Amino acid sequence: MRQSMARRPTIKDIARQAGVSESAVSFALNDRPGVSQDTRARIRRVAEELGWQPNSAARALSGERAGAVGLVLARPAHTLGVESFFLQLVSGIQEVLSAARTALLFQVVEDIDAECALYRRWWAERRVDGVLVVDPRTSDPRPALLEELALPAVTIGEAAPTGGSGVGAGAGAGSGAGSGGAASGTLSSVRADDAGAMAQVLDHLHGLGHRRIAHIAGLPGLAHTVRRMDSLRTEAARRGLGADQVRSVVTDYSDAEGAAATRRVLAEPRPPTALVYDNDVMAIAGSAVAAELGIPVPGRLSIVAWDDSALCRVTHPRLTALVRDTAGFGRLAAEELLAVLAGSPPGVRISEQPRLEPRESTAPPPAHTES
Repeated sequence: MRQSMARRPTIKDIARQAGVSESAVSFALNDRPGVSQDTRARIRRVAEELGWQPNSAARALSGERAGAVGLVLARPAHTLGVESFFLQLVSGIQEVLSAARTALLFQVVEDIDAECALYRRWWAERRVDGVLVVDPRTSDPRPALLEELALPAVTIGEAAPTGGSGVGAGAGAGSGAGSGGAASGTLSSVRADDAGAMAQVLDHLHGLGHRRIAHIAGLPGLAHTVRRMDSLRTEAARRGLGADQVRSVVTDYSDAEGAAATRRVLAEPRPPTALVYDNDVMAIAGSAVAAELGIPVPGRLSIVAWDDSALCRVTHPRLTALVRDTAGFGRLAAEELLAVLAGSPPGVRISEQPRLEPRESTAPPPAHTES
């Protein structure tokens, strides 16, 4: 019968219960000569009864792989419960890792400093063979740290090269033929075309006749938030729209801040006629605020969600949204990391371009609102 223990069983516990030395236990559990077959069988039986498992750090110190990759999320925990993006991303990552018999070590931390400290600890303990890095920052200490530690990594969500032709989920790894180009330093990356996506959104809204547009953006320190805000200004200027007509408002991605930002912009003397939200959760919250204020969607207000989800498709009216293969984005990142761990050089992969799916939440604004 397996012994119940308050702590993880050790080689010393096995040796004591089996009546042998610790070195004998080590020989038996590591298939080394030095003990009889009967003693080896007895030691293994005791180890199983105690629920002993080999220590990943010890395996790594002996030159073996840890058999795991890490993923750390440094975001406010309250913003993660209902956001679909990370659930889909992790499902794609896990699909690839599971097929490769590689574990995913996932942890949520308070801030970027805690994330860096965790990378140092994982490296010292040899808990992971590599890491997947999300939410690139405008001032990001992580790439330099990971290169210093020589810890293989793939950054998820960097900007796609302007005007470059990307490769989709089926492309090969590394910097050779079929890749998106050479990686920066020793780190790989999987990139997204936020500028192209924003151009689609502005094309749609401007084509409908909207000239006052507010972008309810995410966390201001994230590189993709800055890219989307920059792209919005660029695309607006290209269409002759100034900063007084098209602008961004930053939030923490939560439904509460999305709703609060919606209330503020709709209370302005000349409120926007269209709102673009950086995720589906904020878009749903904004739609609810509009209904509460008696502002019909899309009769007086058009709404676009950056990330499509089941919520966007079942709410009323159904929300116009950017449709992208987020799980495929995760698969691409996991495939790249496994390729690097197998010996391929670091590379750059570019995800498929999202497409805007117009639904019932967008329509031309009332004629008088844009006069």
